[in-house]
Amino acid sequence: MRLVFAGTPEIALPALEALLESERHEVVAVVTRPDAPAGRGRRLLPSPVGARAAEAGLEVLKPAKARDPEFLDRLREIAPDACPVVAYGAILPQVALDIPRHGWINLHFSLLPAWRGAAPVQHAILHGDEITGATTFQIVKELDAGPVYGVTTETIRPTDTSGELLGRLAVSGAGLLAATLDGIADGALEARPQPAEGVSLAPKLEVDDARVDWTAPAMRVDRLIRACTPAPGAWTTFRDTRIKLGPVRPRPDIPGPGNDLGSGSGCNGLEPGRVAVGKNSVLIGTGTHPVELGEVQPQGKRRMTAAEWARGTRLTDDDRLA
Repeated sequence: MRLVFAGTPEIALPALEALLESERHEVVAVVTRPDAPAGRGRRLLPSPVGARAAEAGLEVLKPAKARDPEFLDRLREIAPDACPVVAYGAILPQVALDIPRHGWINLHFSLLPAWRGAAPVQHAILHGDEITGATTFQIVKELDAGPVYGVTTETIRPTDTSGELLGRLAVSGAGLLAATLDGIADGALEARPQPAEGVSLAPKLEVDDARVDWTAPAMRVDRLIRACTPAPGAWTTFRDTRIKLGPVRPRPDIPGPGNDLGSGSGCNGLEPGRVAVGKNSVLIGTGTHPVELGEVQPQGKRRMTAAEWARGTRLTDDDRLA
């Protein structure tokens, strides 16, 4: 089939590569978001998908909006059989959806109808799901509600960040998308409506959502930080200054608020946000048991280990993370 691939970020690249390597399909053009400022110089740079497409000698379409008449006219001229989509990042109007004869086939990183929306992997980790996956479906006007072609599943590991999990799903999902297009081309694959039950929404996590609440249980703190790694980046404040946090390690072996830390500890059970520095670890109190800090990035400084941060900070009994 003649394909026009739509995608923008790096996670879309495995799917694009799979389709470029396919012997059954021809990627004739790519649709991606317009060039955006990046780096210290804020120079306009193409998206990862746009850069890879240009490298492959493909026509690259960068409409400001998918309803722009020039874009729609060019898409009609190209006359694709189908438009596979991976994290394109813009709403597609019905007039665009109607152009390819097999429609727009989206690769979404959840087991639909669970976690419809912009941040399915982050929400799966945040809510403690044990299994997630990827789904191919036909795009319709309603958000992520179109009929499903196929799924692949993936176990969420106890230490997974959203970046790590999304990286695995991008690879397994690329194979699913290629197989889905093969099945459509053969006429052997029929999309089936999503069930009405089990719908959940996964809106984008903003910076304010990524602030750690140390009064929450340690499990919740751990999930939030992993869900927000690498983006939007979990954070807290120390002495009224924001610091970014890498993943933590829950320490259920150490008592929480109101309990004794044990012989030689020098302090009682850690209250939420309180910092305790040991020989080999930096512990922070939560609403249950403490968590052990991993990496820390103070404002305006490089990322460092928690031990390095603690050595450079003269802690007092009044110091808290908030």
